[in-house]
Amino acid sequence: MSHLTHLECTKCQAHLAADVAQNVCPKDGGILFAKYDLENLKQHFKPEAVRGREANLWRYREVLPPVEPITLGEGFTPLLPSREFDYVWIKDEGLNPTGSFKARGISVAISVAKSLGLKKLAMPSAGNAASALAAYAAASGLEAHIFMPRDVPLANRIECEVYGARVTLVDGLISDCARIVAERKEREGWFDLSTLKEPYRVEGKKTMAYELFEQLEGKLPDATIFPSGGGVGVIGMWKAFEEMEQLGWIGSERPRMIVVQAAGCAPLVKAWNQSKSTVEMWQDASTVAAGLRVPKPYGDYLVLDIVKQSRGTAIAVSDEEIRGAVRHWGSMEGIFAAPEGAASLAAYIKLRQPSDGRSAFLSDKDTVVLFNTGTGLKYLDVLQEKKAQASRQIGGIIGPY
Repeated sequence: MSHLTHLECTKCQAHLAADVAQNVCPKDGGILFAKYDLENLKQHFKPEAVRGREANLWRYREVLPPVEPITLGEGFTPLLPSREFDYVWIKDEGLNPTGSFKARGISVAISVAKSLGLKKLAMPSAGNAASALAAYAAASGLEAHIFMPRDVPLANRIECEVYGARVTLVDGLISDCARIVAERKEREGWFDLSTLKEPYRVEGKKTMAYELFEQLEGKLPDATIFPSGGGVGVIGMWKAFEEMEQLGWIGSERPRMIVVQAAGCAPLVKAWNQSKSTVEMWQDASTVAAGLRVPKPYGDYLVLDIVKQSRGTAIAVSDEEIRGAVRHWGSMEGIFAAPEGAASLAAYIKLRQPSDGRSAFLSDKDTVVLFNTGTGLKYLDVLQEKKAQASRQIGGIIGPY
């Protein structure tokens, strides 16, 4: 039984009904959070209650919406000890259905959409969220209308087409795709499933924190490193930590939340370094990590506040560092990470090094969880492109310029 009571605006704290479809707060556009009767729930929902349950995210059903799950087996991904670094763990989200952590949020959001009688869903996506929406929409019998940048990784486009989604490729970035959805949704009768424009993708992704607590045997790491475009993973886990404290599972301790972005699109890092609470639109965004190419995340104010509260940090890594980390993780750990996921390894290496006369942000004794957010198998064309380009240049005068 779920104890969902209402939706609450993260800006003005207004309460909205949870039994009707909602996007954002009608007063101020604030992101909505699902709220539960945790005071009553804490009497019987103890950590031992989930032992032996199904090995997917729906094992935490008491703190999820009371709906019939549309599931493909998402969640409860492995937490692997690093073979290279002591006290480091790798949470491999690439083993989710459709190959990324996006399956978590979409599973819950689609389940709620189905229960509320929605028929047509629309979303802008840089790639992996689109693949997840297409798959779960197919499993639920709902229509999926997806808008993606034209240069999205090939696997994402093919997946969406195979799953039967209506796909539109856009000359531009995810922000351009989002504008199209916003302009057409009323006329077309679509429900907008954009990142943080509805309450339930956060609910799916928060289960990563519950899993960490279980897999680390009732403890939390000193720090987590999470690649962040829209930032829902960080927001979801922070929400879960607050829930777990209210449930009596943990105290006030929290991991330091570390956000990593690509140097070619790092609005959160720029805002953090300038001590700002919101971001400015990033101009000319470009990176090999398609999922990190989000010029202006809608949940910027939440992510930056979480980093501050947790005494964490935000860091940018270059595409060269990301590509190197893909290869390094592959050869050292046997994990073929997506470029976004590999960014967490690149960030960890940088944060272990002293900088500007100060000691390293992370020590070799800190327990740290690195999140690989997806599988590198979705990026074969992207990762091969660099190699092909290098071969053409080596060809000298016969290579195109």
